[in-house]
Amino acid sequence: MSQEPLTLYKLIILHMLNRVDFPLTSAQVGNFILEKEYTNFLTLQQAISELTQAGLISARSEGNRTYLQITQEGKGTLSFFDNRISDTIKDEITTFLKENEIELINEISIRGDYYKATTGEYHAHLIVSEKNIPLVDITLSVPTAESASIICDNWQYKNEEIYQYLIQQLF
Repeated sequence: MSQEPLTLYKLIILHMLNRVDFPLTSAQVGNFILEKEYTNFLTLQQAISELTQAGLISARSEGNRTYLQITQEGKGTLSFFDNRISDTIKDEITTFLKENEIELINEISIRGDYYKATTGEYHAHLIVSEKNIPLVDITLSVPTAESASIICDNWQYKNEEIYQYLIQQLF
């Protein structure tokens, strides 16, 4: 593959991450890039990997999600090469981020993950955060991985209701 298109994909990723003040998941970045048919999944993964290895973005895995954030080095690099991204692409990024802002924030603010504890049971770890400040952080012990998985899945849909219930009961 020619280096020129790969460089553009990297700059698009950096530009996206620079436009938000919260991490995006690799799936969120991928949704935009793949929906616009800029490149394919494998090339996208290569671009993310190379950006991470170069220290231009940080990648943090949590459960089945990878959270991406631009680093200071990435911001510096972008400032030198941002002019290589067409205004059309920048406008598409801006539109995507504006139209999907609430969903993007909710997706990274509401997290549920589970793991096997040393005692043999499974712990479902459920978090709701706002601007990286945890509002709710609950860990439930359950007997099976299936139960923990169901709890994490339901957390995505019922977290507001559960949060309201807790507040009502505790105040």
